[in-house]
Amino acid sequence: MKVLEKYSFGIGDRFTRQGRAQLAAIVQAKKLGVDITPVWNKSNREHVTIHTQPDSLRAEADAAVKALGWTGSYYVDADHIGLKTVDSFLAASDFYTLDVADFSGKPADEASVKAFAAANTKFIGKLTIPGIEAPLEITEKTIMDAAGKFLLAIQEAGKIYRHIEEKKGRGNFVTEVSIDETDSPQSPTEMLFILSAIAAEGIPAQTVAPKFTGRFNKGVDYVGNLVQFEKEFNEDLAVIAFAVKEFGLPENLKLSVHSGSDKFSIYGPMGKAIKKYNAGLHVKTAGTTWLEELIGLACAGGSGLALAQEVYRKAFGRFDELCAPYSAVIDIDRAKLPSPDEVAAWDARRFAESLRHVQSNPAYNLHFRQLLHVGYKVAAEMGERYYTALDENEEVVARNVTENLLERHIKRIFLV
Repeated sequence: MKVLEKYSFGIGDRFTRQGRAQLAAIVQAKKLGVDITPVWNKSNREHVTIHTQPDSLRAEADAAVKALGWTGSYYVDADHIGLKTVDSFLAASDFYTLDVADFSGKPADEASVKAFAAANTKFIGKLTIPGIEAPLEITEKTIMDAAGKFLLAIQEAGKIYRHIEEKKGRGNFVTEVSIDETDSPQSPTEMLFILSAIAAEGIPAQTVAPKFTGRFNKGVDYVGNLVQFEKEFNEDLAVIAFAVKEFGLPENLKLSVHSGSDKFSIYGPMGKAIKKYNAGLHVKTAGTTWLEELIGLACAGGSGLALAQEVYRKAFGRFDELCAPYSAVIDIDRAKLPSPDEVAAWDARRFAESLRHVQSNPAYNLHFRQLLHVGYKVAAEMGERYYTALDENEEVVARNVTENLLERHIKRIFLV
């Protein structure tokens, strides 16, 4: 059976050109004393937008591993897939993030709800979970409410899992269940019954992605109550540890943090918590590598800078179109966006410093960064022009990609 290691890192790569640069960060982390398993992730939406196929991500991962002589485990994640989209990923992927957001909050059939409630009546009363300060107060209504919100979604996850298992064979892939795209964070009690439902469906989940308090906007830092986030994160770790024993879930089951790239302010609390509980962690990043490509092109100057400026000009002009699919995970103040003419007058340093996620730099502009984050479609439409620019400036682009993952992400979570 494929067993996902304790620490794993999802490394999204929109254009499948930075696999070696991404893996180089993980190689360097290993030299610094932390073993991290790379997981290359890409969603169906990204493949459709960029006109790539899942096989291209597998080819990128395999090539990077070979080039760097990586001997550890690595995975290719079919990110946020459902029954309608999973089949095209079956040959290339060995990690599946089951996305059941469309089924959350919708009721399962009455018989299923009653059966689920009956199977969990033993928890009614005060339930003490090590690591959670106050006992959980559980009633029959508590269980029924949790079933009403999440049971249908987990049943759908079961259908997706069994479809994959039928095609690939049991134990030949890693399964993650994603429940992060809901309206509000799950309480510890809801997490308990979500995990109970996952076990009842026979899903050998090795990671679970819950919803946390606050905003996880694309490509920028966490926005929210840090104290509340830390409390939720620690409580989720405690519930997982309890549920593994109670429900017979995989011993390596761990939290997955989606949209985890650039959430610098929560990295400290996360690192502290996993050490406290001796827990595993999966952090999923996406988009941050694409932005480092733009930064690298800008730093190269000349035609590279001109192309980066062109991407911004076109993204600015297509604001509504590009932002609409990501409206729930971006907050852009259009008044704080520089005009395309202003950006066209920037030198390489000014462009890079405005985009690079260094909050102490007064030139950094999170609105500029978010628009370019969702503007990857513009580069995709450039086709070979964009790919040629990456190839011609490979060294400077790769340097930025590696530095970003190692210095601003991995070190801040695992090595502080």
